[in-house]
Amino acid sequence: MALVETDVLIVGTGPAGGTAALALASYGINHIAITRWGRLVRTPRAHITNQRAMEILRDFGLEDEAKLYATPQELMGNNVFCESLAGEELGRLYSWGNHPRRMADYTLASPTTICDIPQNFMEPILVGNATQRGSTVRYNTQYVSMTQDEDGVTATVMDTVTKQTYDIRAKYLIGADGGNSKVAADAGLTFGGKMGVAGSMNIVFEADLSRYVAHRPSVLYWVLQPGADIGGIGMGLVRMVRPWDKWLIVWGYDINAGEPDLTDEHAIEIVHNLVGDSSIEVKIDSTSVWTVNHCYAENNMTGRVFIAGDAAHRHPPSNGLGSNTSMQDAYNLAWKLAHVLKGHADPSLLESYRDERLPIARQIVDRANKSIEEFGPIFEALGLLSTTDPVQMKANMAKRKENTPEAAVQREALRKAILYKSYEFNAHGVELNQRYVSQAAVTDGAPMPAFERDRELYYQPTTWPGAHLPHTWLRRDEHGENICSTFDLVGKGRFTVLTGIGGEAWVEAAKTITAATGMEIAAYVIGPGRDYQDIYGEWPDLREVNEAGCLLVRPDMFVGWRHADVADNALELLAGALGRLLGKPIPLAAHA
Repeated sequence: MALVETDVLIVGTGPAGGTAALALASYGINHIAITRWGRLVRTPRAHITNQRAMEILRDFGLEDEAKLYATPQELMGNNVFCESLAGEELGRLYSWGNHPRRMADYTLASPTTICDIPQNFMEPILVGNATQRGSTVRYNTQYVSMTQDEDGVTATVMDTVTKQTYDIRAKYLIGADGGNSKVAADAGLTFGGKMGVAGSMNIVFEADLSRYVAHRPSVLYWVLQPGADIGGIGMGLVRMVRPWDKWLIVWGYDINAGEPDLTDEHAIEIVHNLVGDSSIEVKIDSTSVWTVNHCYAENNMTGRVFIAGDAAHRHPPSNGLGSNTSMQDAYNLAWKLAHVLKGHADPSLLESYRDERLPIARQIVDRANKSIEEFGPIFEALGLLSTTDPVQMKANMAKRKENTPEAAVQREALRKAILYKSYEFNAHGVELNQRYVSQAAVTDGAPMPAFERDRELYYQPTTWPGAHLPHTWLRRDEHGENICSTFDLVGKGRFTVLTGIGGEAWVEAAKTITAATGMEIAAYVIGPGRDYQDIYGEWPDLREVNEAGCLLVRPDMFVGWRHADVADNALELLAGALGRLLGKPIPLAAHA
């Protein structure tokens, strides 16, 4: 077979690979995405979809399509701890921003809402739309090996149907091939942490459980059954896949004893035990095993090869960070590749992918594993750590109901332990507080703002260069009540200048640079009678520059540079900032 050539080769079509393909197709970049499978993922796998991921879908015009397949925020709200779904409840936790005091935080942060979209629905949205926009996706195509040189990467791949191998020559390669990434191994990228910390098994099944859950809607039901055949102290997880008839059970096994051989009959028995009702009809869809990992890339790029998603950060599903972070990896990298390939940026811009996303990989791996540890206080409060005797464990759990001083202490300990799980299930700051330090975030000299509240629980908007643009609602005057978010002005693969009345020089500067370079820079004036009006009067408190100042927003909706006020040399300032960000001077001589 003849050599196949492309600009970017993407290995993998999961959340990272699918987002990379969607973004590159939307930006008009020639690319090929390959997967060794003959289809997209069949099992639900990742599911929590936070606001940052939804903002990416919104940027590509896919938010409404995604909502068609999503379980909405209001049906995610109760994290339930119980002895079985039909049995005694131990406590609940308002989750995913559903507590009345937390809902405002989520509502103010973004025009989007957190929701639940299983991976077998998300991947078709990403890859299907990428294909419609020009992606070449090759199924049954397995990555074999690669070599790279100064000009590109040559990957050898195999058609898994014919067993024939052939080469794909690309200028850049993205390894989005999962937690056992061969691309990462072949590229010689090193990792910190440890793989295979513990073993878990998934059981996907169908059963109508509405009588046990509809009155307390949730994504996650944590079942504590000491002595049950679910590993450890007897905690199993019943996860909603679709309300309220499609489910996934997670249970542990001793990784040192090898993978268990689970029959459908045994799986049904586990379902009945955790539900607490042996009369329900159960249909087993699938079973699979996986390992809990605490592993992060120490470098996510080398030369022209990059890794993204699970290839770069390998961790348990705690906090729901996996697919969301994977999508953000790809979104961060794709616009940079596009600008380099179009000649608008120097290849040095690509190094900012390492500088920006590598710290995030380490952060979310540590956070997800820490969340597992934070179940410990719940177990301790219930008396599950002081004995290995299941009978005594159950007796210890029951003691909390007694009218004794000891039981009162136990009840208070359990209450606080469950509330502390907000660090897993309401970690809004972990999801949204990314602040980048790199070439692609040009400082204005101001220090990074200190966090006024817990940085893991609460999002704090800022326009400090390297932070995500804050959200507020605007109105486009000429269309009356046409309401949009500040987010809707930015993105779309191009830079954006935002200013206010008196800052028209910034708009003219953006037009001049666009004409000089062919690189589109959108520019908007926010104010009464201008492009957009700040209808709620919130923008002055969010923009952190004067009305006539300038915000330069990157294609991924992060602030790339800002200037406090209008300036006589606006063109020189904006061109200089863009040149530093892109690693390439802006040619203005003919347009001065």
